Amino acid sequence: MEMAANGKKPPSKLLLALEMRGIWELQAFFALYPLLRRAPRGDGHPVLVLPGLSASDASTRPLRTYLKAQGYAAHGWKLGSNRGPRPGVEEAMDARLTELADRYQRKVSLIGWSLGGVFARELARRSPSLVRQVITLGSPFASEPKASNAWRLYEYLSERKVDDWPEREAMKLPPPVPSTAIYSRTDGIVAWQGCREQDASTTQNIEVEGSHCGLGHHPAVLYAIADRLAQKEDGWAPFDRGGLRGLIYPDPNRADDDYARLLQAELSAA
Repeated sequence: MEMAANGKKPPSKLLLALEMRGIWELQAFFALYPLLRRAPRGDGHPVLVLPGLSASDASTRPLRTYLKAQGYAAHGWKLGSNRGPRPGVEEAMDARLTELADRYQRKVSLIGWSLGGVFARELARRSPSLVRQVITLGSPFASEPKASNAWRLYEYLSERKVDDWPEREAMKLPPPVPSTAIYSRTDGIVAWQGCREQDASTTQNIEVEGSHCGLGHHPAVLYAIADRLAQKEDGWAPFDRGGLRGLIYPDPNRADDDYARLLQAELSAA
């Protein structure tokens, strides 16, 4: 099986086909919802959730519903379908962030799914005084432009070339606020290697096993999000993988080649 190498190639066709797991992950969300409600609860601060490419606020409704139940003021971006960085989009997101920060008189946590996470990091870079933290879900901010099975869709929707985003190298640097990148090595849409934050005192990578299309409602992802959001504003600390959590959240530092061999064996036996 062809594996994405260093974030330079898109995931294999087999992994793309396995994106149907997103349906099962949504079913798992509903089945495990009572357990998810036992995750750390929030302090009422606002959370802005940004959808992925071609998706709208409808795609993030399960996540926002869960966050509201956990005690957060969760909001969608209210910009319709995400068609990429078209004219006026960045200004509209800036205005949405400012509006929420002013309404609640508190910093806003940003959660972005796929392209929404790329937007979230840049939004935090432009207005760090308004942002509490950033959480990205399978966001290819450090990948090569075409290390994705959706780059043609991006070009069609955004009406721009995938490699003409300015300051692409600067995008790879961590934003000036605490940032957590959640990703899956079996992502069938984007190369997972480009979805991880660089090591810094306020960054962390959390790996889950699942699809790209299911990241916004995957039970393990939602628990990790709840854990990250529940931290005190001035007391960010890394996610604890100790104990039983180690069975659910793989070690993100394990060798890539060992993982590739293991995945190949599992898929061959399926």
